[in-house]
Amino acid sequence: MKGRIHSIESMGLVDGPGIRVVVFFQGCALRCAYCHNPDTWSFSGGEEYTPEDLLKKILKYRPYFQKSGGGVTFSGGDPLMQPEFLIEILKLCKDNGIHTTLDTSGYGKGHYEEILKYTDLILFDIKHITKEGYKSLTGQDGSESWRFLEAAQKQGTKLWIRHVVVPGITSEQDHIEKLADIIKKIKNVEKIELLPYHTLGVNKYDTMSIPYRLKDLEPMDREECKRLETILKNKIIE
Repeated sequence: MKGRIHSIESMGLVDGPGIRVVVFFQGCALRCAYCHNPDTWSFSGGEEYTPEDLLKKILKYRPYFQKSGGGVTFSGGDPLMQPEFLIEILKLCKDNGIHTTLDTSGYGKGHYEEILKYTDLILFDIKHITKEGYKSLTGQDGSESWRFLEAAQKQGTKLWIRHVVVPGITSEQDHIEKLADIIKKIKNVEKIELLPYHTLGVNKYDTMSIPYRLKDLEPMDREECKRLETILKNKIIE
């Protein structure tokens, strides 16, 4: 069995607890308007690895991440789009005592129960709070994402919730308060982050001759994003 991997980052600091090896899977079902990695969309790109070869790569960095309480984070693209390969590499990581994290929007091809058996933490990206908004932003209606979240809730997997704040799209206070109402109902949430929209990676669209849908949009003000995050967290604990 082989999987397609876009790239591997050896010293991830914002992708879960401690220092992380971040493995970016190739292939994604979403077309987020603000995506800064359009080069991960295609299912035919990247480099092929067997689970065993990928484990060897991860183990090379073990002396760095183990001391920090870190581990490996599978990101993308979306790792859920290669479920059989993901299950095998997760099993190998758990056999070697490595903390495992999935960075995902929840859009995959099923097998969620088996995947989650070997997953310690999920960085769960909530793209939007309504089907219409989700579809406008990503091209999908969000239903698969909620199916994955339901499986994670049944499994009792720990979650970090993330949400990108895009000016004029997901930045209104009413939107943030409704997001809080959704998060209130989710179990095992350990951390919540609002991430400010940025324009890093826009040059990739030019290189790949892909129209960038938000080309005239300025980056999200970081202080305003922090203010909204405070509102969100206060609303959740009411």
